[in-house]
Amino acid sequence: MTTYRLGSSSMVHTPGIIAWAINGYAFEDDQPQLLKTLCNTWSGIPEEAFKQLLAKEVPYTIEDETVVFSAEVDQ
Repeated sequence: MTTYRLGSSSMVHTPGIIAWAINGYAFEDDQPQLLKTLCNTWSGIPEEAFKQLLAKEVPYTIEDETVVFSAEVDQ
């Protein structure tokens, strides 16, 4: 498992964005655009890791304004 840390900035409050994306991921038609948005925002994170996060297959925690989660991704 690899641990990922998604930091916030003055323009992006990561915990809010991730909560919004998880809620939206319930709608199948919206899934491709949500994945694209997250992959473009945090370009170093594999799409498969985001799929696991948004599908609630892995838990996440919030440390200050950083979202931390671990995902199993084939390299």
